[in-house]
Amino acid sequence: MTQELAGRVAIVTGGAGGLGRGIVELAVREGAKVVIADVDAEHGKEAAAGLGPDVAFRETDVADDGDVQHAVDFAVEEFGGLHIMVNNAGIGGAHHRFLNDDLRDFERGMAVNLFGVMTGCQRAGRHMAAHGGGVIVNITSIGGINAGPGLVVYRAAKAAVIHFTQCIAIDLAEYGIRANCVAPAHIPTAINTTYDQSEIVRRMQPLQRIGSPNDVANAVVFLASERAAQITGIVMPVDGGTTAGPPPVDARRLVTKQGDSE
Repeated sequence: MTQELAGRVAIVTGGAGGLGRGIVELAVREGAKVVIADVDAEHGKEAAAGLGPDVAFRETDVADDGDVQHAVDFAVEEFGGLHIMVNNAGIGGAHHRFLNDDLRDFERGMAVNLFGVMTGCQRAGRHMAAHGGGVIVNITSIGGINAGPGLVVYRAAKAAVIHFTQCIAIDLAEYGIRANCVAPAHIPTAINTTYDQSEIVRRMQPLQRIGSPNDVANAVVFLASERAAQITGIVMPVDGGTTAGPPPVDARRLVTKQGDSE
């Protein structure tokens, strides 16, 4: 490891599992001290205990701005500052076509997937603005880039995260705060266990390889590091080329997992 985040303190919302856990693990290996902010106390405490003294857990519902403020205060008290905010916490949505969707998941979906990102950026940004700057990385989805049927609340929230992030990248630049998005796709985690990832990759992704949380974590760590010092307001897809377009219709490739020959 290159210790690119040495001396930095980070918060990763939704860090108890899935993509968030991968981001936490890599950030720690790169030298950061990390607060896992998650509603899942059982797995959050377990993750913090397993990753050593540079990781702490704070039970946090990102839809509650008071909880988010407490997480920021906790990071400062526990580790002496806050330099990196990763707004990763998110939930899925109803898999209904629009005319059959009762939209009952709208309030909670927007509260977690959009408001939780907004308040995370604001509360972390206030501290960063007063202490020399920092980095915000918001996790969106290719569902916020590419249109498609179903999941309208989820897609709308993730699209809003992109536009919001670009707005605050402009608003916060004078304080030395950078803000960017990472847009994963087709990464097997608990949020998308209902999908056959191999089949989706075969049909939709030019790069015939199933990604992992570590692929997303690599993008986050890069954007949080000094190597990305001139980068703000961007959306970085981690999608095997999906947003570029589907593979050729006559392609017959074997899907490979990370580490397999390709």
